Amino acid sequence: MTTHLLEVRDLGRQSEGTWLLREISFSLQTGKLMVVMGPSGSGKSTLLRMLNRLDEPSSGSILLDGVDITTLPPQSLRRRVGMVMQSPHLFPETVADNIRFGPLQRGKQLSDEDVERLLSQVGLAGFGERSIKKLSGGEAARVSLARTLANEPELLLLDEPTAALDEAMSREIEALIAGLLQENGYTAIWITHHVEQAKRLAEQVLLLDQGRCKALGGVELLQQDSSIHGKMG
Repeated sequence: MTTHLLEVRDLGRQSEGTWLLREISFSLQTGKLMVVMGPSGSGKSTLLRMLNRLDEPSSGSILLDGVDITTLPPQSLRRRVGMVMQSPHLFPETVADNIRFGPLQRGKQLSDEDVERLLSQVGLAGFGERSIKKLSGGEAARVSLARTLANEPELLLLDEPTAALDEAMSREIEALIAGLLQENGYTAIWITHHVEQAKRLAEQVLLLDQGRCKALGGVELLQQDSSIHGKMG
């Protein structure tokens, strides 16, 4: 078994004659957190969407645990590669219904104890029967995270998961996710446009610009590259 859970080789995506992403290569070891940064339109979300086949590559390849992801059924892949979006897309039912959804797609019924355990992990013990309509923004973000974790993913894709929250709640959810990643040894890719957040989180950094890799390395890149200081779109 490879020590790299994820390998991306010369990855590119073209749409209507324009390259949205081109010649992107990197590898990510099991249990590590990569932060992806870049200006608006640099290809950050396109990259994440290709990693679980919401978008298909125009060139290159993506290997998950040594296997080309195009050989895997999309539903199976998306269980193994979970995504947490900037804005939670929850079903208008109860919290527990949302948590149970993913496992049910593969014939697994989560018990009340399983649901409560997942909710406790995200600080929402006792919320199982609450309506999604009665959740605050921070609570919805936590449910979205718990719903993703219910699938027991090998790789977590986090597309600006705190961007829609106010500063205080953003820091709270950031700390929650970072703690869960560390405690459970998750491998993750986290998109952010905040340099300070990236500095707190990153073990590995990928900087994108106009669809290409501008730099790839450790967190020291965030100190060295003066063009990314401040807030990126």
